Amino acid sequence: MPSTARQVVILGYPDAELLDIACVSDVFDAATRLGAARPYEVRLATVDGLPFACQSGLTLAPHVRIDQVRGPLDTFVVAGGLGHYAAAKDERLLAHVRRLSQLSKRTASVCTGATVLAAAGLLSGRRATTHWAHAARLAEQYPSVTVDPVPLFVRHGDVYTSAGVTSGLDLTLAFVEEDHGPTLAREAARSLVTYLQRPGNQAQVSMFLAGPPPEHRQVRDLTAYVAEHLADDLGAHTLAKQAGISTRQLTRLFDAHLGTTPGKYVRTVRAEHAARLLSGTDLPLTAIARRCGFGSTETLRQAFLDHFDTPPSAYRRVHLRSAHA
Repeated sequence: MPSTARQVVILGYPDAELLDIACVSDVFDAATRLGAARPYEVRLATVDGLPFACQSGLTLAPHVRIDQVRGPLDTFVVAGGLGHYAAAKDERLLAHVRRLSQLSKRTASVCTGATVLAAAGLLSGRRATTHWAHAARLAEQYPSVTVDPVPLFVRHGDVYTSAGVTSGLDLTLAFVEEDHGPTLAREAARSLVTYLQRPGNQAQVSMFLAGPPPEHRQVRDLTAYVAEHLADDLGAHTLAKQAGISTRQLTRLFDAHLGTTPGKYVRTVRAEHAARLLSGTDLPLTAIARRCGFGSTETLRQAFLDHFDTPPSAYRRVHLRSAHA
């Protein structure tokens, strides 16, 4: 007999971020189409059951009114968006958020949906994250919440919070991996033509996405050069020579436009690339160290510990354990 579908409910509201909803629904849909042993049945719910305009201006029609949702649920997700402040003041909405969280195996938010969870009291005493631009306000408004603006997503017990917008994709891929193992999660990522899921403790504002590409032409060219030559010598002298400037000027430019030193920037980019290779390939650590420009596996280990707070071998073992669970 076929397995019972995993019930997923996404809560939307006026001025929600469309991508917060679509990243979640499309990952679960991809996993289902790719043969998940227990497929996902995703429904979009609103308080009144009526179509609503997202912050982009596009209109979505929900499947169900939230008071019609009954448990048990596998996953309950609250979207973020410009309307999250109004949603966090809607007592009827908050009452249903609390109710559905109790009926769900796991509760999650994408981006500023964390504000709604916090207003419902679901983040009190927990560590959580949200979009980096809203983290300070969340921490100020809800002092009982330990807000960490760095990670892509955070799990504290059965409550998950994720950072801005597309981090919802990373979180949902992590759910698929948790439910079905890393092979299906990787296949879902490939079908969506996205990076293999990034680890949750990866910085949400990575060296690649800390803002728009640097306006300064030399810095922009150097960051592209670093990404394309990770296995090569990327010392300050080499980068300065590549740009035709002094090492002192190189340091000044990186500090002014990237907020870090050339050495720290290179090390972080290498660590992030190593994380992707660890989660998406079977390459031995020696090969990953070589491809990422680390002189040895021990240097890779130290950089990985500094950036992700876990050794590369342990990170890979988690994935292998999930694959055979």
